[in-house]
Amino acid sequence: MSKKFYDDGLKFECTRCSYCCRHEPGYVFLSKNDLGGMVRELKISEKKFIDKYCTKVDIGFFKRLSLIEKENHDCIFWSEQGCAVYKARPLQCRSYPFWTQVVESEESWQEESQSCPGIGKGKTHSKEDIDDWLEKRINDSLISS
Repeated sequence: MSKKFYDDGLKFECTRCSYCCRHEPGYVFLSKNDLGGMVRELKISEKKFIDKYCTKVDIGFFKRLSLIEKENHDCIFWSEQGCAVYKARPLQCRSYPFWTQVVESEESWQEESQSCPGIGKGKTHSKEDIDDWLEKRINDSLISS
C-alpha cells in the first residue's frame, strides 16, 4: 500500500467561517440519504423539497441532483444564523475538507488551507478517520436521472 501524506493524520477544526458554504460557485450533490434527512428535517415532501431547493445538473451521460445556490453563490440553506439544515446537512458538507481532491497531496491540502482557516488547527484526524470519510463519499449513492 502506498504511503499517503496524511498517514500521521491531519489537523482540522471547523471555525464556522462558512467558507465552504459561500461565495464560490459549486455543486452540493445529494444522495438518497441526504435527501431523506433534509426532507425529514424540514418536514416537507420530497417533491416539494426538490422543486424548491434543487436543480438537476447535466454532467455528461446523466444528471445529478444538486442543491441550488443563491445569486451570490451562497448555499440555499446558508444564513447569518448558519446552516438551516445543519443536523441533516449532506455528506458532502459533513465530510469537508476530507474530499479526495483536497487530500490527494500535501500541496492540495496546503492550497485549500489558504481559504479554510480550520485546516492545520484543532484536533488531529487519524488516517483511518480520513479514509473513512473518503470511503463514505465513494459509497454514497448520488441521485441521478
